[in-house]
Amino acid sequence: MSTETEREQPRKPKRKAYEAELERLQLELVHMLEWIRVTGHRLVVVFEGRDAAGKGGTIRRVVDPLNPRYCRVVALPKPTDRESSQWYFQRYVEHLPAAGEMVVFDRSWYNRAGVERVMGFCTDEEYWEFLRTAPKFERMLTASGIQIVKYWITVSASTQAKRFEDRLDDPAKRWKFSPIDVAAQSKWNEYSRAKDLMFEHTSIPEAPWWEVDGNIKRRARLNAITHLLSLVDYEPPEYPEIDLPKAPDKRIQRLPAERRNYIPEPW
Repeated sequence: MSTETEREQPRKPKRKAYEAELERLQLELVHMLEWIRVTGHRLVVVFEGRDAAGKGGTIRRVVDPLNPRYCRVVALPKPTDRESSQWYFQRYVEHLPAAGEMVVFDRSWYNRAGVERVMGFCTDEEYWEFLRTAPKFERMLTASGIQIVKYWITVSASTQAKRFEDRLDDPAKRWKFSPIDVAAQSKWNEYSRAKDLMFEHTSIPEAPWWEVDGNIKRRARLNAITHLLSLVDYEPPEYPEIDLPKAPDKRIQRLPAERRNYIPEPW
């Protein structure tokens, strides 16, 4: 049964157990990225999903412990007029990883198969052309040695509605609510159909879609990270032993403290 319909949900992991497991998994992510850096592997991770499914929170837990020199998040804004006149995939290509890098797309070229389709931001011709060419584009990337992992985070309609209400009530989250979110519930069936067509046409052996049940955020984060680690055939790094030099016996003359501009310290 689809997780986008109502179904019995398991319990939310206790915070202590969740944080302990997240810490363990994040250490493995550090090992994975170090292996990517050393071996020259190239990894693309695409996160898509329903509005308020918890995509942003999952991405943060993936990238927080990682070296930003070798792992970056790409979240592109609305295309400019010039970008809109380009080959559709063109503005995404420049963000693809070089050897030894991992790139996480917070939404991706699949905007065309989701929000652009449902909200009428593209033509029917552009939409069907995308579904036809996206698999070809991804096969080109995988043939060149880029590993592509695609996640769709899903939630039930009731969970989405509750999270929208929380956003509206919380000043710290109010910025997350957009006009697109207003249509998310009223166009629930249209988004469902668009997702099904996207899976049907673009889930290919070289880059299949993986679905994550996002109704319980903690479970979704742990499950997504565990699965990602299982798809990358990495090995933990072996760091050389390093003897740190001793601190100098004599200190040099430093600038007096009263001549330094320390920030105020109210705490």
